[in-house]
Amino acid sequence: MKMLGYKSIAKDVFDIEANAVRALAGKIDVSFEDAVSRILESKGRVIICGMGKSGIIGKKIAATLASTGTPSFFMHPGEAYHGDLGMVTPGDVFLAISNSGETDEVLKLIPFLKDNGNYLVSMTGNPCSTLARASDSHLDIGVEAEACPLQLAPTASTTATLAMGDALAVTLMKARGFRPEEFARFHPGGSLGRRLLARVDEEMEDGDLPFVDSDASVTEIINAMSRGRLGLAIVNTGDKCGVVTDGDIRRAVESYGVGIFEVRAEDFMSADPIIISKGTRVEDAIKLMDSRKITSVLVADNGNVVGVFKK
Repeated sequence: MKMLGYKSIAKDVFDIEANAVRALAGKIDVSFEDAVSRILESKGRVIICGMGKSGIIGKKIAATLASTGTPSFFMHPGEAYHGDLGMVTPGDVFLAISNSGETDEVLKLIPFLKDNGNYLVSMTGNPCSTLARASDSHLDIGVEAEACPLQLAPTASTTATLAMGDALAVTLMKARGFRPEEFARFHPGGSLGRRLLARVDEEMEDGDLPFVDSDASVTEIINAMSRGRLGLAIVNTGDKCGVVTDGDIRRAVESYGVGIFEVRAEDFMSADPIIISKGTRVEDAIKLMDSRKITSVLVADNGNVVGVFKK
């Protein structure tokens, strides 16, 4: 059966959800600022709970907070009511998510949180709901309409919740002065963690380096480059060193023609190659290589070349 306007339906969804997110800006008030301030002052964690789709969004918000400098974890309200509340300390800020503000599993936790002295932040679509009225700070995530044509499946409302969570996390991140280096510490397995945490001597090639003498012939240079498999040869000139790359050889062939086999390494090498110190951060090395439009640098320790770092 042919459906009418697949693209039109999709665009309508985007419009509805974009409008829902855009409307959140007008809902930011003193409660948002109070929530941020209380989290910054807290010595504990931010504990997030929610049922169903709200819980799924809550898990993402918790993960974003945790990776950007605000210790946080998700707690299922059902499990909380059956013992996991033992993980909640008085210093924790509790963030409860419920679009209706009347989710029974979440409301059951309020008496404990009040007795435990926890600061309660809620995200609901109804500022007059039970949860909103019981909260110390309420963040309004109400939407005019869901993208679902039946107005049943959470769509625009979950997008709005996610956006409000991102606004909270980014505000806290900026307030803390959270730096890329700190983000990398929490993501050591990612490319950013590698660039910001790793040192070049941890990743450089330092085995049988392709050294040649300054009077080495092109044949000797090519043999050394083939052995080293680094796309370059390191020329030992006595007091310092030079570099011959694949590109240098091609340009030398164009310049010398059949006389190429008569020239020596010192005749066409790069006499002033980029050399970085052992212990340099990968991030700094990559920035330097990008600025010089090169893909390899020599690594030295106490004046001696000990490795080659490649992007």
